[in-house]
Amino acid sequence: MPQILRRTLLLGCCALAPLVVTTAFADSVAESVRRIVPSAPPKMADRVVVRKSERVLYLMRGEEVLRQYHIALGLNPVGHKERSGDFRTPEGRYWLTRRNTHSDYFLSIQVSYPNDADERKARRNRWDPGGSIMIHGLPNNPRHSPGHYASRDWTDGCIAVSNADMVEIWLMTDNNTPIDIRP
Repeated sequence: MPQILRRTLLLGCCALAPLVVTTAFADSVAESVRRIVPSAPPKMADRVVVRKSERVLYLMRGEEVLRQYHIALGLNPVGHKERSGDFRTPEGRYWLTRRNTHSDYFLSIQVSYPNDADERKARRNRWDPGGSIMIHGLPNNPRHSPGHYASRDWTDGCIAVSNADMVEIWLMTDNNTPIDIRP
Protein backbone atom coordinates (compact mmCIF):
# COMPACT_ATOMS: atom_id res chain seq x y z
CA MET A 1 0.00 0.00 0.00
CA PRO A 2 1.52 3.38 -0.90
CA GLN A 3 2.90 5.26 2.11
CA ILE A 4 0.60 8.29 1.74
CA LEU A 5 -2.51 6.10 1.44
CA ARG A 6 -1.49 4.04 4.47
CA ARG A 7 -0.94 7.19 6.54
CA THR A 8 -4.22 8.71 5.36
CA LEU A 9 -6.15 5.57 6.26
CA LEU A 10 -4.50 5.29 9.66
CA LEU A 11 -5.06 8.96 10.47
CA GLY A 12 -8.68 8.62 9.31
CA CYS A 13 -9.11 5.67 11.67
CA CYS A 14 -7.53 7.71 14.45
CA ALA A 15 -10.04 10.50 13.85
CA LEU A 16 -12.89 8.00 14.33
CA ALA A 17 -11.30 6.29 17.32
CA PRO A 18 -13.20 8.28 20.00
CA LEU A 19 -16.46 6.99 18.56
CA VAL A 20 -15.64 3.33 19.00
CA VAL A 21 -13.03 2.92 21.71
CA THR A 22 -12.28 3.94 25.26
CA THR A 23 -11.26 7.45 26.13
CA ALA A 24 -7.81 6.32 27.30
CA PHE A 25 -7.17 4.64 23.96
CA ALA A 26 -8.40 7.66 22.02
CA ASP A 27 -6.25 9.97 24.14
CA SER A 28 -3.12 7.90 23.50
CA VAL A 29 -3.75 7.87 19.74
CA ALA A 30 -4.54 11.59 19.69
CA GLU A 31 -1.33 12.36 21.62
CA SER A 32 0.76 10.46 19.12
CA VAL A 33 -0.96 12.02 16.11
CA ARG A 34 -0.44 15.51 17.59
CA ARG A 35 3.29 14.76 17.92
CA ILE A 36 3.53 13.77 14.25
CA VAL A 37 0.99 15.75 12.23
CA PRO A 38 1.61 19.44 13.10
CA SER A 39 5.18 19.38 11.86
CA ALA A 40 6.64 18.16 8.61
CA PRO A 41 6.06 14.47 7.90
CA PRO A 42 8.42 12.36 10.02
CA LYS A 43 11.52 10.91 8.45
CA MET A 44 11.19 7.25 7.61
CA ALA A 45 13.42 4.86 9.53
CA ASP A 46 15.75 2.70 7.47
CA ARG A 47 16.28 0.27 10.36
CA VAL A 48 15.10 -0.58 13.83
CA VAL A 49 17.50 -1.39 16.67
CA VAL A 50 16.36 -3.08 19.88
CA ARG A 51 18.64 -3.24 22.91
CA LYS A 52 17.02 -5.85 25.13
CA SER A 53 19.16 -5.19 28.21
CA GLU A 54 18.28 -1.48 28.07
CA ARG A 55 14.59 -2.11 27.23
CA VAL A 56 14.75 0.38 24.37
CA LEU A 57 13.79 0.38 20.68
CA TYR A 58 15.42 2.91 18.35
CA LEU A 59 14.13 4.04 14.97
CA MET A 60 17.23 4.88 12.94
CA ARG A 61 18.00 6.64 9.67
CA GLY A 62 21.66 6.05 8.95
CA GLU A 63 23.37 6.80 12.27
CA GLU A 64 20.69 9.30 13.34
CA VAL A 65 18.32 8.22 16.10
CA LEU A 66 14.89 9.42 14.94
CA ARG A 67 12.96 8.17 17.96
CA GLN A 68 13.50 5.92 20.94
CA TYR A 69 10.90 4.03 22.95
CA HIS A 70 10.69 2.11 26.21
CA ILE A 71 9.80 -1.54 25.53
CA ALA A 72 8.61 -4.63 27.35
CA LEU A 73 9.87 -8.06 26.29
CA GLY A 74 9.06 -11.70 26.79
CA LEU A 75 8.63 -13.03 30.32
CA ASN A 76 12.04 -14.78 30.05
CA PRO A 77 13.99 -11.97 28.36
CA VAL A 78 17.62 -13.09 28.72
CA GLY A 79 19.01 -15.06 25.80
CA HIS A 80 17.93 -15.80 22.24
CA LYS A 81 14.54 -17.33 21.48
CA GLU A 82 15.01 -20.97 20.52
CA ARG A 83 11.64 -22.65 20.74
CA SER A 84 7.93 -22.14 21.11
CA GLY A 85 6.92 -21.42 24.68
CA ASP A 86 10.33 -20.28 25.97
CA PHE A 87 8.99 -16.70 26.44
CA ARG A 88 12.20 -15.23 25.00
CA THR A 89 12.56 -12.41 22.53
CA PRO A 90 14.83 -13.39 19.61
CA GLU A 91 18.24 -11.82 19.02
CA GLY A 92 19.80 -11.16 15.63
CA ARG A 93 18.96 -9.58 12.27
CA TYR A 94 15.35 -9.88 11.14
CA TRP A 95 12.91 -7.87 8.98
CA LEU A 96 9.55 -6.22 9.53
CA THR A 97 7.29 -8.27 7.29
CA ARG A 98 3.56 -7.76 7.82
CA ARG A 99 1.21 -5.27 9.48
CA ASN A 100 -1.96 -6.22 11.30
CA THR A 101 -4.70 -3.82 12.39
CA HIS A 102 -6.89 -6.68 13.67
CA SER A 103 -4.62 -8.45 16.15
CA ASP A 104 -5.28 -8.98 19.86
CA TYR A 105 -3.07 -5.94 20.44
CA PHE A 106 -3.28 -2.35 19.29
CA LEU A 107 -1.55 -2.52 15.91
CA SER A 108 1.15 -5.10 15.33
CA ILE A 109 4.06 -5.48 12.94
CA GLN A 110 5.45 -8.96 12.42
CA VAL A 111 9.16 -9.68 12.81
CA SER A 112 10.58 -12.34 10.44
CA TYR A 113 11.56 -14.76 13.25
CA PRO A 114 12.40 -17.58 12.74
CA ASN A 115 15.08 -17.01 10.11
CA ASP A 116 16.90 -19.83 8.31
CA ALA A 117 19.49 -20.27 11.08
CA ASP A 118 16.76 -20.43 13.74
CA GLU A 119 14.89 -23.08 11.74
CA ARG A 120 18.04 -25.18 11.18
CA LYS A 121 18.85 -25.14 14.89
CA ALA A 122 15.29 -26.09 15.79
CA ARG A 123 15.32 -28.99 13.28
CA ARG A 124 18.64 -30.27 14.68
CA ASN A 125 17.17 -30.23 18.18
CA ARG A 126 13.74 -31.52 17.07
CA TRP A 127 11.78 -28.66 18.55
CA ASP A 128 9.31 -26.08 17.25
CA PRO A 129 11.09 -22.71 16.88
CA GLY A 130 7.89 -20.78 17.54
CA GLY A 131 6.91 -17.70 15.61
CA SER A 132 4.47 -14.81 15.56
CA ILE A 133 7.01 -12.42 17.06
CA MET A 134 5.65 -8.90 16.74
CA ILE A 135 6.21 -5.32 17.71
CA HIS A 136 2.84 -4.37 19.17
CA GLY A 137 0.95 -2.04 21.45
CA LEU A 138 -1.10 -2.91 24.51
CA PRO A 139 -3.78 -5.62 24.57
CA ASN A 140 -7.13 -4.57 23.09
CA ASN A 141 -8.81 -6.12 26.13
CA PRO A 142 -6.35 -5.28 28.90
CA ARG A 143 -6.49 -6.97 32.28
CA HIS A 144 -4.29 -4.31 33.87
CA SER A 145 -3.62 -0.56 33.70
CA PRO A 146 -1.23 0.81 31.05
CA GLY A 147 1.25 1.50 33.87
CA HIS A 148 1.28 -2.19 34.77
CA TYR A 149 2.34 -3.12 31.24
CA ALA A 150 4.96 -0.34 31.10
CA SER A 151 6.66 -1.45 34.31
CA ARG A 152 7.50 -5.09 33.54
CA ASP A 153 8.17 -7.67 30.83
CA TRP A 154 4.88 -9.38 30.01
CA THR A 155 4.83 -10.73 26.45
CA ASP A 156 5.30 -14.28 25.14
CA GLY A 157 8.43 -13.08 23.29
CA CYS A 158 7.17 -10.03 21.42
CA ILE A 159 8.37 -6.43 21.73
CA ALA A 160 5.63 -4.29 23.29
CA VAL A 161 5.35 -0.49 23.37
CA SER A 162 2.66 1.99 24.35
CA ASN A 163 -0.16 2.53 21.87
CA ALA A 164 1.01 6.09 21.15
CA ASP A 165 4.52 4.80 20.43
CA MET A 166 3.09 2.03 18.23
CA VAL A 167 1.39 4.62 16.01
CA GLU A 168 4.74 6.35 15.43
CA ILE A 169 6.56 3.08 14.75
CA TRP A 170 3.78 2.07 12.33
CA LEU A 171 4.03 5.38 10.45
CA MET A 172 7.82 5.63 10.39
CA THR A 173 8.66 2.11 9.16
CA ASP A 174 7.84 0.12 6.06
CA ASN A 175 7.67 -3.60 5.46
CA ASN A 176 11.14 -5.02 4.78
CA THR A 177 12.77 -2.60 7.22
CA PRO A 178 15.61 -4.48 8.96
CA ILE A 179 15.41 -4.92 12.73
CA ASP A 180 18.52 -5.71 14.76
CA ILE A 181 17.61 -7.21 18.14
CA ARG A 182 20.61 -7.09 20.45
CA PRO A 183 21.12 -8.58 23.93
